[in-house]
Amino acid sequence: MYNLVEHGIYTKEKPEEDQEKYKEFMARIEAGEKIEADDWMPDEYRQTLIKLISMHGISEIMGALPEKEWVPKAPTLKRKLGIMAKVQDEMGHGQLLLRVAEDLMAPYGKDRGDVMEDLLKGDLKFHNVFHMPTKTWADAGVIGWLVDGAAIISQTNMLDASYGPYQRALQRICAEEVFHAQHGEAIIMALAEGTEEQRKMLQDAVNRWWPALLMFFGPASAETTGSSKQEVTTKYRIRKSSNEELRQAFLDKYLPRVFALGLSVPDETVHYDKEQERWVYQQPDWNEFKNIINNKGPRSQERLRLREIAFKNNEWVREALAQPAIS
Repeated sequence: MYNLVEHGIYTKEKPEEDQEKYKEFMARIEAGEKIEADDWMPDEYRQTLIKLISMHGISEIMGALPEKEWVPKAPTLKRKLGIMAKVQDEMGHGQLLLRVAEDLMAPYGKDRGDVMEDLLKGDLKFHNVFHMPTKTWADAGVIGWLVDGAAIISQTNMLDASYGPYQRALQRICAEEVFHAQHGEAIIMALAEGTEEQRKMLQDAVNRWWPALLMFFGPASAETTGSSKQEVTTKYRIRKSSNEELRQAFLDKYLPRVFALGLSVPDETVHYDKEQERWVYQQPDWNEFKNIINNKGPRSQERLRLREIAFKNNEWVREALAQPAIS
């Protein structure tokens, strides 16, 4: 977990004179008003947004790396162009989100460079799915179809977020993610309608990615991780639904589609309980989830190394941009 105390972004007890501001702030939240970057906000709200948006932005950037591996290996020129455009979009999403986070961090003298350094030091985590290997072309399809599909469900849950700059950024990001999901679905359909070898490759990819997809939304309860992040983000109307509600929405949408293609998931317990009106499934290994997000996943170190090389190689660009303009 990103440690804001160690990085100079810390919470002080709210002084008595801030209590009235806090009440006014919460009244605005409850009335559905949008909070802007230069508005007064409580430390807890600011820090929650910094954690959330920094992680989201870094995950978009790191999420481009698994698919980037398939740009030169995609089976046709059309597929190469499609996945290259998707990689460019994801990097753009990351830069947009880090700019939003940068405004929130400004009172603490921090910028997006600090966020990247925290990633490389292991203080800032990125999403569990982007630590995983992409072994075949079918993996690229699964990322576009199911991983981006899960991302759309998660992000549309915050499309009415109380923080205006994040909400507006999400509107653009979600619109582009719909195209990404369609791109992935096109790959999946081609493989599902292809040869027996292609169908087997697709099924193998679904089998490998299924545990990571279940982990995507995070544990169902705070007791699992000792974190109350869900409650805080709901209190401040940054998000609406819980982790488990989002996971069930994903299962509702995608399990029927998976089965309709003649595919299966590696979980014999999966079934729809009509009485509970929910999908029943086997919980993933949440200890493994913690290991993965702590950079102990299959491709964690390799992808962090790629990001470190890029960050260092482009240091001269950041220095040039920081120079005052010559009149």
